[in-house]
Amino acid sequence: MKAIERIKKLIKRYRHAWVLLYGLIYIPWFIYLERRTNVHHFLIHSPVDDYIPFVEYFIVPYLLWFAFVAVAAGYFFFTDTKGFYRLSAFLIAGMTFFLFLCTVFPNGLNLRPTSFVRDNIFVDLVRYIYRTDTPTNVLPSIHVFNSIGVCIAIWHSSALKKHRWIQYGSYVLALLIILSTVFLKQHSVTDVIAAFVLACVIYPFVYAAQEKKAAKLSHQPI
Repeated sequence: MKAIERIKKLIKRYRHAWVLLYGLIYIPWFIYLERRTNVHHFLIHSPVDDYIPFVEYFIVPYLLWFAFVAVAAGYFFFTDTKGFYRLSAFLIAGMTFFLFLCTVFPNGLNLRPTSFVRDNIFVDLVRYIYRTDTPTNVLPSIHVFNSIGVCIAIWHSSALKKHRWIQYGSYVLALLIILSTVFLKQHSVTDVIAAFVLACVIYPFVYAAQEKKAAKLSHQPI
């Protein structure tokens, strides 16, 4: 009976885990977009892209993105339910928009280098990414958008404000991740700008509106 009670307490404590079911929507949809071949992809390109060199060393922050988002989501999941819900709402809204946009407006890139000046482990990792990730469905950049979302969540966290080194370290890593998307030729500058614009559109609905609501409630007489 004690085991059952513990399970019930865990379920009640972490009932917000239902949000993770979004993966059952996002992953199949994204795989479909990556594998479809009967569409014409509009090539995304900015003149600025031509001046950005390929730098394979940026594969390190690019890959760290996966841990960056997962660790941040895990932190808020276990320590701050409200923060977790807001971060999830922000990310889900942006990723859903991304899926819809890429469905009705197939897009891709033609920026990847066909040969490499150097041959090292970083280039090998880039080759692996190129093989597993098609140069399609790039607008807006989810790498960039989710990095922005994590930074916003960290900035709004009262607990993390007491640990400035975590905040500033997160911002630096996010910046490196954003830069990695263009230096690895995984995204165009246009994709990066689109991610920032999307973040600016979603932010007021997820964070600013909640802050205003909380401020009004705090000024009401008890």
